[in-house]
Amino acid sequence: ARADVVVIGGGFCGLSTALHLAEAGLRPVVLEAREIGFGGSGRNGGQVIPGLKHDPDELVQMFGAERGERLAAFGAGTADAVFDLIARHRMEVPHTRTGWIQGAHTAEGLAQAERRAEQWAKRGAPARLLDKAETDRLLGTERYRGGWLDGRGGAVQPLAYARGLARAALAAGAAIHTGTPVTGLSRRGDTWTVRTGPSDRPGPSLTAGRVVLCTNGYSDDLWPSLRRTIIAANSFQVATTPLSDNLRRTVLPEGQVSSDTRKLLLYFRLDHTGRLLLGGRGPFREPKGPADWAHLERIVPKLFPQLAGIGFDHRWCGRVAVTRDYLPHLHEPEPGLIIDIGCQGRGVGLQTRMGQAIAAFIARGDADALPVAPSPITPLPLHGLHRLYASAVVTWYRLQDGGL
Repeated sequence: ARADVVVIGGGFCGLSTALHLAEAGLRPVVLEAREIGFGGSGRNGGQVIPGLKHDPDELVQMFGAERGERLAAFGAGTADAVFDLIARHRMEVPHTRTGWIQGAHTAEGLAQAERRAEQWAKRGAPARLLDKAETDRLLGTERYRGGWLDGRGGAVQPLAYARGLARAALAAGAAIHTGTPVTGLSRRGDTWTVRTGPSDRPGPSLTAGRVVLCTNGYSDDLWPSLRRTIIAANSFQVATTPLSDNLRRTVLPEGQVSSDTRKLLLYFRLDHTGRLLLGGRGPFREPKGPADWAHLERIVPKLFPQLAGIGFDHRWCGRVAVTRDYLPHLHEPEPGLIIDIGCQGRGVGLQTRMGQAIAAFIARGDADALPVAPSPITPLPLHGLHRLYASAVVTWYRLQDGGL
């Protein structure tokens, strides 16, 4: 078959790209190896946090005033992109938007929170510093010295949102094929051939003028060296049994979501069923059993003593793609192929907006639509040692129960 654009990966970026390409009048086809939202998109904590890992002033220092402010503005709009799409397409997605709180557990973290609140407020965001008393009240724990509140943040049920994007893309005219792993890419002239199925039993192939590859933490060797440009960390989460009304009034009583200033951060929120969801790092390997989540279950009563003895209903994990510079990366290794990789744990908003940008770039040919310029694919030096070091740090973190 023939498509205008083949999109590889049925996560937030791939589905957003397909949706916006179809709305621009093109014929995109999404190929997903497993099912919609199978990877990190359907298996994350559901927090919608605006901005990038770097603060706005840092981006200006890194890229200069014009490019830095443009990139900061791109990050500022990532949460808007999610909630606007949910509203516009009337998606059946449980969601809230009462803000994101970043709690600071050290004096250094508190200074960081003050800088972030000031920088975003200067750019018109509803951001403010929180003292310890207000942080304690809004989070329901006394473990932090203070923090800051960004009113643009919120939460979604992530798998429902991925499926909502898929439904919207289908309605706009995109085609989506799940259970269809891509096993080969080749270019002849202006035409790309995308092959599916194993080498001993080749499946159907598609031809297209453009290909978008967005597999992030689940990238394999489809494109040479790509998977060695990231650390594909596993993010583990647990969900408690539904809290009683009395307990719900003591944990995140105003409905904000939260992640803290630790390098291996903790993040938590209440979901639409009244469960506390808490996440953090876990083993790099795939989980073997409930013991791989035990460190998170021990953290819950330490962080929230009022939840001592609470039971746990659900455990899951998904991979996030972390780049060396903590920025999203775009690559164009050959004409007609765009690769997106790197979400740094903020993929719900970031990858939704990245899909919009990639679609605008393809539909209009406007390089300014992209938040970062395409760069060469550069594997991490000694990639295996990076992974080994990260794995050792995570093991220490688990033994220390996240430092609590």
